[in-house]
Amino acid sequence: MRPIPPSLYDALHTRQQHGRKALAVLLDPDNLDETSLLHLLHLSQVHPVDYFFVGGSLVLSSHQAALITLIKAHSEVPVLLFPSHSMHLDGPADGLLLLSLISGRNPDFLIGQHVVAAPRLKASGLQLLPTGYMLVDSGQPTTASYMSGTTPMPHNKPGIAACTAMAGEQLGLKLMYLDGGSGAQNPVSAAMIAAVREAVSTPIIVGGGLNSGEKVYAALAAGADVVVVGNHIEAEPEFLAEVAGVVASFNQWVPVREEVQ
Repeated sequence: MRPIPPSLYDALHTRQQHGRKALAVLLDPDNLDETSLLHLLHLSQVHPVDYFFVGGSLVLSSHQAALITLIKAHSEVPVLLFPSHSMHLDGPADGLLLLSLISGRNPDFLIGQHVVAAPRLKASGLQLLPTGYMLVDSGQPTTASYMSGTTPMPHNKPGIAACTAMAGEQLGLKLMYLDGGSGAQNPVSAAMIAAVREAVSTPIIVGGGLNSGEKVYAALAAGADVVVVGNHIEAEPEFLAEVAGVVASFNQWVPVREEVQ
C-alpha cells in the first residue's frame, strides 16, 4: 500500500504556529527551459527553498508536466500547482493551491472553474489547500488582473484586505494569499499585510514585487508566513541566495521542533 504523504497544510500551519517563515519560488512553465531550471534547482540545494509553486496566469506552453517531473527528479522540495484555470492541473505535483479569487467578483474564479475541475481533482490524489486569493494593485496592470477580469484591491486600503481575508476565513478557506501579480511594480504594503495578519489566524502567503532583500524582510516583519519570489529569480537566479538568507535570519532564533517539516 502506498504510504500516506505528510499533510502539506499541517506542516505549513505548524511552521506558522512556531513562528517559522518559509520561502516559495514560483516557476512559470512559459519562462523556463531545462537548462535554467536545472541551474535554479542546483542553487536551491545551497540556498534552501521550502516550496516550489508551478503555474502562471496564462501558461501557453505544454511544458508544465515535464517541468514538474524534472523538479521531482532533482529535488525533494514539495511542489504545489498554482493554477489559474481548470486546464492547468497536469504534472506529478504534491499538492495544489485551490485558489478562490475573493478580491474580485468574477464568479468563474470564485467557484466556476472549481466546479469544472472538481472531478479531476478528486481523482488526482493531489493534496488540496483551499486558498483565499487576493489581487492587490501593484502600480500597473498585471496578467492576473487582465485574465481574471477583476479589479485589484486598492494598494492603500488595508481595511478592505483585512475584511476580505476575514470573510474568506469564515467561509472555511485555510490560507490567504496576497499577490501583487507577476511583474508587480510595487509589493503588497506592510500595512496591508499587518492588517490581514491581525484579522485572520490562517497562514499568510505574500508575493509580487519582492525583488530585493529589503522588501522580503518588510513582508516577513509585517506578518507574512510565506514569501513568494518568481520573476526576479527567473531574471537573476543568484537573487535566491539573498532572499533565502533573509528568511533564514528570521528563523535562526526560533527553536527547531520535531513537528516542523
